[in-house]
Amino acid sequence: MSEHTATRPRAGTGVTPGRNVIAVASGKGGVGKTFFAITLTHAIARAGRRSLLFDGDLGLANVDVHLGLNPVNDLSRVLTGKLALSGAVQTVDSAGFSVIAGRSGSAALSSLAPAQISGLGRAILSLAPSYDRVVLDMGAGLDRTVRTLTAHALTNLVIINEDPTALTDAYAFIKLTKQQRPNADLRVVVNLASSQRDGERAFGALRRACESFLGLQIPLLGVVRRDNLVTEAIRRQAPLLVRHPNSAAAADIEAIAEKLMEPR
Repeated sequence: MSEHTATRPRAGTGVTPGRNVIAVASGKGGVGKTFFAITLTHAIARAGRRSLLFDGDLGLANVDVHLGLNPVNDLSRVLTGKLALSGAVQTVDSAGFSVIAGRSGSAALSSLAPAQISGLGRAILSLAPSYDRVVLDMGAGLDRTVRTLTAHALTNLVIINEDPTALTDAYAFIKLTKQQRPNADLRVVVNLASSQRDGERAFGALRRACESFLGLQIPLLGVVRRDNLVTEAIRRQAPLLVRHPNSAAAADIEAIAEKLMEPR
């Protein structure tokens, strides 16, 4: 992909996406999206890159819970004008990456006006040059916040698992995204797969639907195998790559991170 192509505004949005911004989204909840986003950001940091995780699941934010953080400043202070977005950044000392936390259960954050969401997207793009990669952990579904913020990311990862409803909801996400942004860089990650083969089989069903009904070829970025050590790490509120760096899921996500760090 040429630099000119990578940085031109996407059709239908008027937004120039950040070349180093990655949005992690899903058609439905329950596919392990937040765990994946956290571990991906950590894997990028372990590879020697500066990485930032933005909790974009407004109103249902839980990155801080996963990591056992107690942020003094979060998005609520940013969106009320009390703080610049850079002031909400905090470092996960055990992992070496940075986080901007949301606030779970905040009605104010879950019902932002379109202008506020767009302003938040611009603030993310202004902050992005300070990092090698910025990962946006988006809420599940297709609401306005998800559509607006994912438009600011050059790469959109669609997380699915083997559940048929995850495939149908991912198909809907891909269809709507491509309608609004025909040039969007969409890639699929199969999470919680019983095996590499089963993950590829789940992706195959989604791929065939996209090819048959949308005329699209969406690439598979990787498969993350189901791993009981993930549950243990989440229960301990510790990053997987700190607690179980040699686990199967850790290896799978590090392989995905390596692909995402390849020069564009």
